Amino acid sequence: MQSRSTLKRHAALVDRMATAQGIDLEEQVLRGNLSIGELEDAVLRCTGCTDPGACDHWLAAQESPADATPDYCRNAHVFRELKARG
Repeated sequence: MQSRSTLKRHAALVDRMATAQGIDLEEQVLRGNLSIGELEDAVLRCTGCTDPGACDHWLAAQESPADATPDYCRNAHVFRELKARG
């Protein structure tokens, strides 16, 4: 089981990555485009990343909505699907 601090860190990374893509995760959940379980799964996938610091650096460098996630993002497919749904 992941520690509370690890889960919080990766939940923040998932939220920041979504925001960098122009995606509001709360809005997506309210619209029914993303379930709470799917969001939890995204956070758990993120915890499997071996270099979350790379995401921190990538996210810090973003000034406008990004066209795509970095190649190494374990949730790239989730963000692509959410962007396609609008």
